[in-house]
Amino acid sequence: MPSYHQNFIPHLFENTGSLNERLSYLHDRILTTIPTVHRIACAIYDAEQDQLKTFLNSTRQGNAIIGYDFKLSDSPSLLHIAKSGEPRVITEIQKVIKSNTLHSAWLLQQGYRSSFTLPIYDNSTFIGFLFFDSMESAAFTPVVQRDLGLYASLINMSISSELTAVRSIVASAKLARDFANLRDFETGNHLERMARYSRIIAKAIAPIHNLTDEFIEHIFLFAPLHDIGKIGIPDSILLKPGKLEPEERKKMESHVIKGNKIVSKMLGDYALQHLPDTEVMRNIVGCHHEFLDGSGYPNGLKGDAIPLAARIVTVADIYDALTSKRPYKKAWTVRDACGELNRMVLAGKIDADCVAAIEQNTQELLIIGESFQDNDF
Repeated sequence: MPSYHQNFIPHLFENTGSLNERLSYLHDRILTTIPTVHRIACAIYDAEQDQLKTFLNSTRQGNAIIGYDFKLSDSPSLLHIAKSGEPRVITEIQKVIKSNTLHSAWLLQQGYRSSFTLPIYDNSTFIGFLFFDSMESAAFTPVVQRDLGLYASLINMSISSELTAVRSIVASAKLARDFANLRDFETGNHLERMARYSRIIAKAIAPIHNLTDEFIEHIFLFAPLHDIGKIGIPDSILLKPGKLEPEERKKMESHVIKGNKIVSKMLGDYALQHLPDTEVMRNIVGCHHEFLDGSGYPNGLKGDAIPLAARIVTVADIYDALTSKRPYKKAWTVRDACGELNRMVLAGKIDADCVAAIEQNTQELLIIGESFQDNDF
């Protein structure tokens, strides 16, 4: 491999920046030898919902498409790439692509002329696509494809390595919950729902807070860990049907501190403690019971002192609790749940933008709720 590849390998894999920052650095290196690559992007695949989601991008000409997802089965050409494992080259986009989807309309609008698309994998499992785009026609010659294939392998390795580590942490947390026989109604389907609700909220407020797709995806991945500290709470408290006594309440609230310790231990075990995106995990676990008026716990944080990731997960968690059936209550309607969330906004407890995102996406939330229903109690 030429020396210019050797120079960037340490930078691509060292944990000194987000994946998006590392992709941008790599793009700089590519441009020194292949100056016609004007965009590199990655979309990742959620097999549970057949959903392809924008994730990373380094866009040097044109405007990036962010916060976009669609069903892979709705794109025959991409589905073929995913199933066959064969890359696709388009030498003249304007002649091949039709403006019949948001993505294709965006692609034509940006003025890209040619593209090179490859599937990416994690241990032979399809996890998404890499897209290379150029403002020039027929930019991706066989020689360019060969060289970009080397870069693509490195990008694939970097993405799959980080996602595998993150998913291993989530899987370890699930295993710990299972061994602890955690039965506080935080079912697997509850965790699936609120993770997806959290992603919908994050997507909706992304323009307000300038959130990247990478941040949104980490919200989705880390949201199920929010109450991991409950594995250290006795069943006598966790499952008590009535009101908790003050001492019991204090022990229940300690699950946040316990959760922080568990997360720190897992990050150390996977050598991820220095990865920037793990801060999202820490914020979700440590701050999702804080309220904007300072009445939450464990630290009584107020306003913007509460990280945005935690504010998102808090609203998603409350919404799911309200709209889910429990032995002691019926499921609330979406309308009633939104009414309660807005009362909490007026009381100064939760984020108004996050609640507005719930109200603006109720149809999508209903589909998720129906797709991941709990068994009847």
